[in-house]
Amino acid sequence: MLKRLLSFFIPVNIHEQNSDTSQKLEVTWNNGQLVLDSKNTNYSYGSLQRILRKGLHYIGSERIRGFENTLVLGVAAGSVIKTLAEEIKFRGKITGVEIDPAAIEIANTYFGLNEVANCEIVIDDAFEFVLKTKEKYDLIIIDIFRDTEMPNFLFEDFWRNRINFLLRINGFILFNTMTLNEKHKERNLLYRSRFSSDYSVRMYPKVEDHNELFTIKKLR
Repeated sequence: MLKRLLSFFIPVNIHEQNSDTSQKLEVTWNNGQLVLDSKNTNYSYGSLQRILRKGLHYIGSERIRGFENTLVLGVAAGSVIKTLAEEIKFRGKITGVEIDPAAIEIANTYFGLNEVANCEIVIDDAFEFVLKTKEKYDLIIIDIFRDTEMPNFLFEDFWRNRINFLLRINGFILFNTMTLNEKHKERNLLYRSRFSSDYSVRMYPKVEDHNELFTIKKLR
């Protein structure tokens, strides 16, 4: 309790763990809340939870509660999964895919991710999982970063087409991106232009300073 109170004045680190994927992960009390950070950015809870919570709000809680199957690509400590289960009261199946077993270990130990009964966690590379899965999804959340970097494959046509194929009609993609410079903004505009009239694409810039969200609905 003392560390939590102190965190309203200064961040209080309580755990550090090496990671093959992210080099170092840190669990910190910050403004009275436990957060997971990499070296240079927030990975779960904190600002990231606020960003994805806004994205889910844009889609609509009532609509999400009517979905059956959700895929989360990039779990970290599981803040978006906890938001789905505890705040939105989503009762369908959640599949979370995370490449970093250290992040899932932290998620279970410090954030209670393993207490979400309707969630299955798969330790796998998101790219490989998307190629292998035979499921179809009503909601696909993409939140994949290596520290502040986004893998190039997220913006390639092959990946986009495969994600679109896995999405059911009237389903949504929620894609969290980081825009640190003009090149990133141009990349996002190009990505948006790749969608046909079969999709309704909306961009929400300046979500928590450097993040830009996409919501993409499959119309037909």
